[in-house]
Amino acid sequence: MQYVLHAYDYTDEQALNRRLAVRTQHLDGARQLKTAGHFILGGALLDAAGKMIGSMMLLDFDSEEQLNNWLQTEVYITGKVWERIDIKPFRQAEI
Repeated sequence: MQYVLHAYDYTDEQALNRRLAVRTQHLDGARQLKTAGHFILGGALLDAAGKMIGSMMLLDFDSEEQLNNWLQTEVYITGKVWERIDIKPFRQAEI
């Protein structure tokens, strides 16, 4: 099943520093997800000034349990980068 994830960063003074401190690990994790067939696309959400304020990911997991297992190890969660996460099942339009 495909899932769309919108995650919004904390807004405290150290939020951007925490994001940047683990960003390489996060991107490496996304590459591993892609190799395993779980990552479809994703990137940073930006504010009007172009500052990173969150993330969007389109993921494909066999089950919600598999998704939840990944969430427990995602460095943007364990590293206190993402404050609020919204995940919904997603169906890509066949166009």
